[in-house]
Parts: sequence; C-alpha cells; structure tokens
Amino acid sequence: MAATAKYNRSNPAVKRILQEVKEMQSNPSPDFMALPLEEDIFEWQFAILGPRDSEFEGGIYHGRIQLPSDYPFKPPSFMLLTPSGRFEIQKKICLSISNYHPEHWQPSWSVRTALVALIAFMPTNPGGALGSLDYKKEDRRALAIKSREAPPKFGSPERQKLIDEIHEQMLSKAPPVPQALPNGPNEESNQLPAADPFVENADKADEGGNTVGSVSGSLSDLTGPGSESGEDTVEPPVAEVTNPHLPEASHRENSPRVPLAPQNPVVAIQKPKHDRLLTLAAFGLTLAIMALVIKKFLKINGLAGFIEGKF
Repeated sequence: MAATAKYNRSNPAVKRILQEVKEMQSNPSPDFMALPLEEDIFEWQFAILGPRDSEFEGGIYHGRIQLPSDYPFKPPSFMLLTPSGRFEIQKKICLSISNYHPEHWQPSWSVRTALVALIAFMPTNPGGALGSLDYKKEDRRALAIKSREAPPKFGSPERQKLIDEIHEQMLSKAPPVPQALPNGPNEESNQLPAADPFVENADKADEGGNTVGSVSGSLSDLTGPGSESGEDTVEPPVAEVTNPHLPEASHRENSPRVPLAPQNPVVAIQKPKHDRLLTLAAFGLTLAIMALVIKKFLKINGLAGFIEGKF
C-alpha cells in the first residue's frame, strides 16, 4: 500500500495510531465506528449513534478527528459533519477531551475513549461552550430521523468514500428512531454525567459487535501480522472526563414525591394517657400531703391518740 511508505513505523505517534486502528478492527463497537484515511492516518472519519433514551436515539452522526503529530501526548480536535442540534457542523467543538483543553488530556486516552466521551456529552447541557447548540428536543428528534437518510458530503472523493461506507455499516446496526420523545427530564439535571454514563458507555463500547467490513480490509496491510505494531493494544481504563464549560454532574432522579407519613404516631396516641397518669399521681401526692398535715394538726391539739385508737 502506497501510504505505508509515508510513515516511519518507529515514530511513537505512528505506532500508537496503527495500534488503535488494529484494536478498532478487532474489537468493533456497536455504538460508533472510526477509521483513518488511507493516505493520511492522522485524519479519521467516524460516526456515532445517538445515545439511548435521548432525543438523539437512532440518529447517525458523522464527524472528523484530526490527530496532532505528537499524539497521544496532545489531544485531537473534533468536528461534527451531521446536523444534530447539539453541535455546530464543520466547526471544531470545545470539550475537555479536545485540543481546546490540552490540560485535561491524558496520553492513556485513545480515539475510542474520546468517542465514548463524545456520546456521553451529547445529551448534556451545552453551557455556552464553543461549537455547541441548544435546539429544542423536537427539532433534535427531526434531525436524528433525517441523519439516517444519507451521509453528509465532505471533502475529497477518498473522504466521501470512507464516509459512505461507515454510514452503511452504522445504518445496519442502528436502532429505529423512537416515535415518542423520552419523558422530559428535569432541565436542571440535564447535565454531563461526570462518571457513571461515561463509564457505562465505555463498557458498551468494549463489548464489540458487527465487523467493520470492506473498510477494515483496506487497512489490513497497515495493521496485519507483518506490521511492526503487531502487539495487541490494551485499552487503558476509561478516565473521568470533565468539561469546565458544563455544570457539575447531577444524578437526581425524576421520581415522584411521596407524602411522608406522620412522624411519631405512637407518641401522639400515648400522650393523653401519659397526661392522665401525671394527673392521678399529682392528686395522690396532694391527698398524702393533706393527710400528713391533718395528722400533725391533731397531734398538736392532743387528738392524735384518739385518731390512733388509744382513747
């Protein structure tokens, strides 16, 4: 393949990219697909499925990833090509996993990790971040339906061919777009899940799924047994991704409020009985005091013996 002669396989960035390509082919995800151009392995085309239980569910969203020459020590840039109502198209988006915030990037992350994070970011509050949009849910649902009809048009014939093949693969495993919108979550809680959904989506991404098909075969001589990067890539643990442009994650559930039962019902019932006992005790104490007073009075007046039965 002509592209192999362009790259030094001992270069750390090239070696890392080839390892990721091989890992993508051997362990495909049901939620996304991504591959580099044959003539430029630093540029990737990808497509993600809209996250489940959201207005994006069933949508197929294409995008472009540009890896820096010193990858993975610096983060990639992301651009969406499919209208979604969440991100502007053909404009680099600002996320903590992108080159807008290199201070958050970790070399242990990968293209797979970044795509899992991107899926998790879609249903979050845009918070005014660069490249973000805040369409109504109904408009986003309409765009999700439209995204399935045809892939976006972008770039050279080579890019378009890869986009078309990725779209065909994703359409074969995309669930249908639900007819009804999900029950509207509380807008305040419609924010980035800092850990749980991100890790959950990462687990789903590691489950594997359909084969890559003809696109995989076009890169076989880059990542085959004869490649110097023949070692299997061990996917690093998915790290928590935070976005400084988004509010802190919220895990509040939209459960109905249940009226609380009256507190201390036993005390409320026993209180009258307790008062009666105190009243009886006070009455008995009063009678005892009165008896002592009368007895003392009689003793003083010489009538104590009469009271005691001595007379």
